[in-house]
Amino acid sequence: MTARSDNATARRRIYLDQTHLRGHVTGIERVTLDLFAPDRLAPHAVRPVTSGSLTGMIAAQHLALPLHALRDRDALFLFPGFPPSPLCAVAAESCLLYVHDTFLLTRPEDLSLRSRLYMSPSFALALRWCPNLFVNSRTTGEAVRAVCASRARVALLRPPVRDAFGLGDLPGPAPHARGGPLRLLAIGTIEPRKNYPAALALTAALIRAGVPAELHLVGRVGWGRHDFLDHPPPFLHRHGYLSDAALRDLVASCHVLLSTSKAEGLGLPLLEVQHGGLPVVAPDDAVFREVLGPSGVLIRPEAPDDAAQALIAWLAGDGLTRAAGASRANVAHWNAAAAEDGLRFHRFLAGDATAYAAADSCVVAHGVV
Repeated sequence: MTARSDNATARRRIYLDQTHLRGHVTGIERVTLDLFAPDRLAPHAVRPVTSGSLTGMIAAQHLALPLHALRDRDALFLFPGFPPSPLCAVAAESCLLYVHDTFLLTRPEDLSLRSRLYMSPSFALALRWCPNLFVNSRTTGEAVRAVCASRARVALLRPPVRDAFGLGDLPGPAPHARGGPLRLLAIGTIEPRKNYPAALALTAALIRAGVPAELHLVGRVGWGRHDFLDHPPPFLHRHGYLSDAALRDLVASCHVLLSTSKAEGLGLPLLEVQHGGLPVVAPDDAVFREVLGPSGVLIRPEAPDDAAQALIAWLAGDGLTRAAGASRANVAHWNAAAAEDGLRFHRFLAGDATAYAAADSCVVAHGVV
């Protein structure tokens, strides 16, 4: 996006792709609703593009948005969810793509058929033609930089994490009596990427090690085959998709949030529950080290017995007592960094050619700045 005069950039038209906002609201949808809400994009004139069905979404993405791009050359086009249609490349310099992760390219074996046939090709093409790429973490940015066009800007735009479930007044993790059940909470759609069999294996390992444990799973059933749903173990408690209030009550009764995901660009629920002081147990991978810092309990999900022993040692070291302060400090640190990213993004929207000149604002120093 080139620099413009102050009068021309004071107020821009922004077509905001919200065609993916249908049905249940999960992490990607919450980022769209929070980070790119019209009031957050003020003073620019936001024109949401919505759909009420899958057919309407496809029509809007492949016809309506490209037509707007042809007709309204002064506007910006923001894609915070699904990748844009290749036809939007006619206005590439005006397109802004927000990338949550590169899972569509790196783990095809864990994708639904619709994602493999529809989303992956569009995403791969968009990374080649779109010059304005914004990412939710440095880990995502490094993955994007490895596959996008060399001239593209890959800029940090970490989302602020609000207390979506009203957890701020919780004292921290539920009290845990020695010999009582350790209640593990997992949040996310039941699909292959989330790797829930590993969460089940860890829970079983804890029980074998003499720690009574329960796994409370919140999330609707997505794609893929999940044998554990046919024959669930007695320690698994499925809650389906919960309202915010119901999830708050469940968080208040649990001791840790467990993630065994194979790949994440951010892992929004991990930060969201830290508003309530809940500690997070997650894989020892780059994204979780970045997002959780010293507040996380990092494990290797593929080694459940070792992971169980690490968690037991953390508990014995009084980890639960210190968890509330560490978790809340971490989400506050994240939100401070996100606020700086937001200010830089607004300068960019206003046409400030120097907004991403600083080396720490982009994933790498080269690219369009």
